[in-house]
Amino acid sequence: MTIKASLPRKIFLVCNTVFLLLIAFVCVAPFINLLAVSFSDKVAVEAGEVTFFPIGFTTVSYEFITNTSKFFVSLLISLKRVAIGVPLNLLLIIITAYPLSKSKTDFGARNIFSWFFVVTILFNAGLIPTYMVVRTTGLIDSVWSLVLPGALPVFSMLVVMNYMRSLPKELLEAAYIDGAGHVQTLLRVVLPVSLPTIATVTLFSVVDHWNSWFDGMIYMNHIENYPLQTYLQTVVVNPQEFMRNNTDLSGNLSKYLSLVSARTTGAAQMFLAMIPILLIYPYLQKYFTTGLVMGSVKE
Repeated sequence: MTIKASLPRKIFLVCNTVFLLLIAFVCVAPFINLLAVSFSDKVAVEAGEVTFFPIGFTTVSYEFITNTSKFFVSLLISLKRVAIGVPLNLLLIIITAYPLSKSKTDFGARNIFSWFFVVTILFNAGLIPTYMVVRTTGLIDSVWSLVLPGALPVFSMLVVMNYMRSLPKELLEAAYIDGAGHVQTLLRVVLPVSLPTIATVTLFSVVDHWNSWFDGMIYMNHIENYPLQTYLQTVVVNPQEFMRNNTDLSGNLSKYLSLVSARTTGAAQMFLAMIPILLIYPYLQKYFTTGLVMGSVKE
């Protein structure tokens, strides 16, 4: 039997749909504008005529980017950062969350260590002490300076820990009765049933490493070592300097300068920088709801 919606509920559904569509449009509009600017003619962009559709469609900005080496060098550094940082994050998250998920009977100091990690969320050493530690350990101008200071994301660790605590005790006891130790139980029982949560924190780590730019600005002394987002930040903040420093274009520089502007080139680079996240997100997005909510389910 179909229940007929009342008039107030119909009005609510319409208003709710319109509101959500407006929110979605506000979120998507900057990306559409960015894409339109990257494919538009330089004159139309400088005149402020481009909104959501390209004017004077051209791909010269993308051709300009593919002829410069600094963008791809910074892209490789970001890929290297993600390739090193994400597995390291996951390793430390898992080997920290698993013992903390045990009961006080199995791990008496569980609460002490849990509070130790929680305190690091509320209080940290600050920028200058952290920089001094990185410099003293010789990590300046190295990709390790981008990876090691945040090697253990405490919030993600707490999410995984809460999920592991919510697992049925009978499941783990069955593994122990079959003779499995802690390592076997973690690898063969806990991790397979924790995949939604692991996928969620993996996406958190990928996005965090890919979008971070400030640490690259602090810990890298040379632009050749900048990760992609730090390099793009310099392009956006000082576009004229960026155009003048493209000496690797040699004889083609005057040709490109007559066809592109700092805005069209910056838009094209920012759109290309978003592509890896846009490719990864749809595959991991489905785990978001279950990965976060299941950790809060109690017996």
